[in-house]
Amino acid sequence: MFQNFFSDYLVRLQEINKQWWQGLEIKSSVNSPLSEAIQKISLEDSIQLLKKAGEQPAVLLQLQMQWWEQQLQIWQNIALAGKKKKFVEEEKEDKRFTNELWKTDTFYNFIKQSYLLFSKTYLNTINSIDGIDKPTKERLIFFSRQAINALSPSNFVATNPELLKLTIEKNGENLLFGLEQLKRDLESSADILKIRMNDNNACRIGDDIANTEGDIVFSNDLFELIQYKPLTNTINSTPLLIVPPFINKYYILDLRKENSMVRWLLNKNHSVFMISWRNPGKKQAEIHFSDYVLEGVVKAVAVIEDITKQEQINAAGYCIGGTLLASTIAYYSAKRMKKRIQSASFFATLLDFSQPGEIGAYINDTIVDAIEIQNNTKGYMDGRSLSVTFSLLRENTLYWNYYIENYLKGNSPMDFDLLYWNSDNMNVAAACHNFLLRELYLENKLIKEKGIKIGGVWIDLNKIRIPSYFISAKEDHIALWQGTYRGLLKSGGNNKTFVLSEAGHIAGVINPPCKNKYGYWLNNNTTQSADEWLASANYTKGSWWPHWHEWLMNLNSEKQQIKPFKQGSEQNPVIAKAPGKYVKQVLPIT
Repeated sequence: MFQNFFSDYLVRLQEINKQWWQGLEIKSSVNSPLSEAIQKISLEDSIQLLKKAGEQPAVLLQLQMQWWEQQLQIWQNIALAGKKKKFVEEEKEDKRFTNELWKTDTFYNFIKQSYLLFSKTYLNTINSIDGIDKPTKERLIFFSRQAINALSPSNFVATNPELLKLTIEKNGENLLFGLEQLKRDLESSADILKIRMNDNNACRIGDDIANTEGDIVFSNDLFELIQYKPLTNTINSTPLLIVPPFINKYYILDLRKENSMVRWLLNKNHSVFMISWRNPGKKQAEIHFSDYVLEGVVKAVAVIEDITKQEQINAAGYCIGGTLLASTIAYYSAKRMKKRIQSASFFATLLDFSQPGEIGAYINDTIVDAIEIQNNTKGYMDGRSLSVTFSLLRENTLYWNYYIENYLKGNSPMDFDLLYWNSDNMNVAAACHNFLLRELYLENKLIKEKGIKIGGVWIDLNKIRIPSYFISAKEDHIALWQGTYRGLLKSGGNNKTFVLSEAGHIAGVINPPCKNKYGYWLNNNTTQSADEWLASANYTKGSWWPHWHEWLMNLNSEKQQIKPFKQGSEQNPVIAKAPGKYVKQVLPIT
């Protein structure tokens, strides 16, 4: 009986999943290669699940009985006994059912608990079926979760008590205003619907955000280099270069004054340089990952050497910017060049891509082939589509909640600097994005001795011998901390520090001390496994920034303080005031 129900619902869920992905593709009358690939692999995975489930009737029978018993108990507790007690608890971070009517109203309480029970039962069923390989099971859970959460009663006016009450009170005006916002979002989206999270006019780059004073001292077709003006009378003798990810704009590290890492570093006597990447279009289709190393980081280091006359610098890389930094250091080593980078700090950075997190649902030959076709046709991965992909990793908090707020409640997007940055998307050049997906994520070549060539030489992460500082975030869903820890183990050298912050990919890194919001774990023994490391780590309340600053200062035994460097040099003069022109490029770019 349950097997028949399971099979029937699998077909229904597959159709909903298909319609949902087709529905997101709002700019095309035909399915994209990516959409077709997702539907194809979802069908193949579902058939495998159904086949394995049919071989395990006892497991299905037990799950069936549990489900019916719990569903009956919900009915008895709420509909018959009138009890408001929760029989099925939503996850602590689930904010969909916070309105009091979900608890007090019998009808809505029953709908909510029945939905939650079904969601958990279905996903538990997938987990309970033996004989399915881990990648397949993870894809099944991810795409099933997407479809199940799209069907949440909170997403529909008729089954959401707060929305229904609001719609009646406003005589439907909320839906009319929401429709206008939907139209604007459709016009500004790429091939899939990108829901606006913030007021696009709320922040002005260079005024409200990214406003720390500095100068553009170098520019090429790939990046602009910002040299920030000192805020202290003396500075540390070793300059600091920050390499942001080229899939985002740099000013996540320089938002408003109170949460700007750049400003905080300047106040700690650091001389800070920042790369601001160009937003590529079709003309930049052939830009490769190696170009970001050779014409990006390597070039920036040379300019800083010229301006400061210092032979070595400290460098920090965020997310894929850290991957880029590690590749640069390994390139220097492979070329037997002098040590130009004294230390490397990696913020939420993957070097070993064997644990990519939930983004792994997209990492297989079928989907990567489809993405490559799209990239090669367009010349780039559209940053707006990439943004939606990352949002769907946390669909209830980064996608459907904005769908409800904007389109069903008719609320205007909020004014928030972090959301403004999150919506200010960057394209990724086709050649580079194809390399990231296939060579790094799919084949994990970066950790192999002869896996990747840069500038004609094989690079080897084990040849990185300089002091390294890894900061990761415990709730990071983009760069799992266990995965970033594996990267530490695969890099060379003995002077390696690993710090684990609370929060996620952004809040765990952008955690100014003045907020006193998130703490961190530290364990000097980095020869253990990730779980062993955490089990014996010590927790410290407050931001990790001061610990990193102290680590940087201890690298220089003399702790020498000097007069600030001049802005620019004869060979690399000041071109313009920061933040420059590249950061102000907006999508779409052709």
